[in-house]
Amino acid sequence: MERAFWLREPGHGELREVELPARGDGDVVVRTRYSLVSRGTEALVFRGGVPASQHDVMRAPFQEGEFPAPVKYGYLNVGVVEAGPAELVGRTVFCLYPHQTRYVVPAEAVTVVPDGVPAGRAVLAGTVETALNAVWDAVPQVGDRIAVIGAGMVGASVAKILAGLPATRVQLVDVEPGKAAVAAALGVDFALPGDALDGCDLVVHASASEQGLARALELLRPDGVCVELSWYGDRRVAVPLGEWFHSRRLTIRGSQVGTVSPNRPRSYRERLATALDLLADPGFDALVTGECRFDELPVALPRLISDEPSSLGLRVTYDNA
Repeated sequence: MERAFWLREPGHGELREVELPARGDGDVVVRTRYSLVSRGTEALVFRGGVPASQHDVMRAPFQEGEFPAPVKYGYLNVGVVEAGPAELVGRTVFCLYPHQTRYVVPAEAVTVVPDGVPAGRAVLAGTVETALNAVWDAVPQVGDRIAVIGAGMVGASVAKILAGLPATRVQLVDVEPGKAAVAAALGVDFALPGDALDGCDLVVHASASEQGLARALELLRPDGVCVELSWYGDRRVAVPLGEWFHSRRLTIRGSQVGTVSPNRPRSYRERLATALDLLADPGFDALVTGECRFDELPVALPRLISDEPSSLGLRVTYDNA
């Protein structure tokens, strides 16, 4: 009998025993080595903050149950294939699966982790994939002056990717001074909102706050673009469309990982493979700031959400690994 993490009710999680279905032709059995919890989407799900209008949109690929609860939710999982097609058996794979000790999915639902990417880092693939899609949506140019507001896992990943563009000025902006250490590990500059450099060609907003969005628009030069990457859940947000918005001819562009950016005609599988290739860079290790065992998750997850704001990803380890 396997075990899975379920949200019993908003704010309360538990481990439940689950029985695996029989493996069909073309399926794989995966033994989980690592899963990951971020303070972003999963924290919103944990507190029951998914609005009713978004229940279908927010479904994870292998979710069970319904929002707000009880629900089995999660999408960052790395494991080893124990049974399935011969070319996959024994391979380390990434899958958009919740927190569970073992699981059965179609073989096409898993992506082989490249040899140069450690399994403990590969669990970030879904986060980096979201950031990659945002960069494709942003269409940055060589030499751009860029700010990324919100140094969570996704925002920090966006800054890391953008920093690889030649001759760009990339600044990661956050209200928490402790995020400066994350920025340094990623190789990008850091600033508090009041100290951020203006005249930006591009600002990526990922702080999920009204104040962050307002600051993003303030930092843009005429004809600048703000890519809105935040997910606000059930909160209403005021957008400051007065002041400089019209006179500077500013643009706000939405980005969401559920659709591959139209600027890059790639399949979902190709996008994920690119994200895994990016994870060969050890700088991404800075996005994991905590670790717990799977059996500790019901206690560790609420602690992560209420913990110091400088914390990012919580990596979950499995005794069966």
